[in-house]
Amino acid sequence: MRTIAHLSDLHIGKDAGNDARAGRLCQALRAAGVDRVLVSGDVTHRGRVDELASFRRLFAPLQERLVVVPGNHDRLGEDAGRLLMRGRVAVERRPGLWLVRIDSTAPHNRRILDSHGLLTDEDVAEVDAALAAAPAGALTALLLHHHVHPLPGDDVWEQLAGLVGLPWTAELARGPALLERARGRCDLVLHGHRHVPAELVLDRDGERPLRVVNAGSSTGLGRTRLFCHAAGRLTGEGWLASAPRRTVTPPRAVPAAA
Repeated sequence: MRTIAHLSDLHIGKDAGNDARAGRLCQALRAAGVDRVLVSGDVTHRGRVDELASFRRLFAPLQERLVVVPGNHDRLGEDAGRLLMRGRVAVERRPGLWLVRIDSTAPHNRRILDSHGLLTDEDVAEVDAALAAAPAGALTALLLHHHVHPLPGDDVWEQLAGLVGLPWTAELARGPALLERARGRCDLVLHGHRHVPAELVLDRDGERPLRVVNAGSSTGLGRTRLFCHAAGRLTGEGWLASAPRRTVTPPRAVPAAA
């Protein structure tokens, strides 16, 4: 059995307490022996290169296990996001895992209020091709920053902005198209952007349910989501709390599809 940790919205550089919580999360992940650590963007708070260097220093013990995509905050300032990923879509093949990385950021993310993401038709077509190439017997997952279906804002101001139709709180316009390509061929869509955890399950009673999971802000929560998998299917899940408690909720089994 292998394990995946899903982190997001670390916002390294926000303040000393936030960065200390990130360091404790790293310690807990290392102690738990997690196989892969997937980070769905907003690694930095203001897109500065020194913030990215702090992230790499804090998570150095997990360097070989990390897979990261950029978020809108990573495109601010010095555009540290450019150092996190090459190209818009890339595939990572790891033991038991076929992972499709998607850069959902856009040029307008250089402005702090224009935080909404972008997927192009070309991006969706590249994801489609990557899913078609997924080998049998591997867990298949998409990793991106922005949410692909409607989610409430993190605070009253974001919620009001959503009500009046401001784009910076909206889901990806091509999010539904991406989900349609993923259905029946993918097991997990992992994202962040919204700081409160959320989940959507499509085809729950089908042969291959698709789980769309928002990690929330891992440093804000002080914990990270864990997924266990074997032979191409999810077998359990739980939460890993940051040190000093270093406690893991007992993984609950994932019911077999009907």
